[in-house]
Parts: sequence; C-alpha cells; structure tokens
Amino acid sequence: MSEKFEYKYSAPTQKERKEIDSIRSQYLAKSKEESKLDRLRYLDSKVKSYSTIVGLTLGIIGTLVFGLGLTFILEWDMFTIGAILMLVGVGPIIIAYYAYKFVLNKMKAKYGEEIIELSNELLSEDE
Repeated sequence: MSEKFEYKYSAPTQKERKEIDSIRSQYLAKSKEESKLDRLRYLDSKVKSYSTIVGLTLGIIGTLVFGLGLTFILEWDMFTIGAILMLVGVGPIIIAYYAYKFVLNKMKAKYGEEIIELSNELLSEDE
C-alpha cells in the first residue's frame, strides 16, 4: 500500500480578499487623527439625528391622530369625536418643528464645545 500525501491550496478570490481586508481593517490600530475625526463625525451625527428623531416622532404621531379623527368624520359620521381627535392631532404636528429646533439647540449646547475643540485640533494638525 502506497502512502500519498495530497495537499490542495486555493487562493481567496478577489471578492473574498476585499471582505477579509475590510474585516482586518476594523481591528488594526488607528492613528490619533483618524480617531479624532471619527469622534467628530460621531458627535455631529448624534446632534443631528437625535433632534430629527424627536421631530419626526411628534410629527408622525400627530399625523396619525389627525388621520384617525378624519376617518371618524368621513367614514363613521362621528363628527364630534373626529373633530376632537383632529384638534388633538394638530398639536403635535405644530410643535414638531419647534421641538426639533429646541432639541437641536440643546444638543449643540451639550456637544458644541467638544466639536469645536476637535475640529480646531484637526485643522491645526493640517497646517
């Protein structure tokens, strides 16, 4: 009986190489400049997204309540309840924009100093 040693090697495809490289890059140590820039991007998106979520949530809830009131009036001929629901729904719709601006200004006040500091550091490193 003859003993053979077989070895098969297959190199990763181009698509697999890209996937491997993207996974690998997540675990490599990043330079300080990249981490500062990442932090700046994170803070900026946090300020904008949180206020957008608040404004959209209020607007959507108000619109749904308003639509329910309209349905009461048009489909079920319940004018009084429908009118009350429509008036209740208009409230959140009206204050949605003001809530958005209020939360945006609060978040800017909370994170603005750090954002300015990081951006100044990044701009001074480039010069």
